[in-house]
Amino acid sequence: MIDLSTIALAIGIGVGVAAIGVAIGQGMAANAGLTGMSRQPEAAGKIQTAMLIALAFIELVFLLAFTLLFMMLGKMPNYEDARVKGDLKASAPAVIAQSTSHNN
Repeated sequence: MIDLSTIALAIGIGVGVAAIGVAIGQGMAANAGLTGMSRQPEAAGKIQTAMLIALAFIELVFLLAFTLLFMMLGKMPNYEDARVKGDLKASAPAVIAQSTSHNN
């Protein structure tokens, strides 16, 4: 049986957690880079290059998570197809009833 609400909830929470994690990671990387540049101004160019590469890799983590979550969203079956097959749990028919009542 398919529990569509759990999949949708996982996608929403997954994007939120990924965004918060990336924001914290980028903030920490920028803080460390700026602290290093202020302590050794002569090495600012090397530190800035390394910091920008690290920020790109941190952002890549979010893009991968975002892509995987959208792929997961694409795997969610259509409500009508699931209703016809009978693959829905007991809580889902209320959602289908609401969505089909607008078609009448």
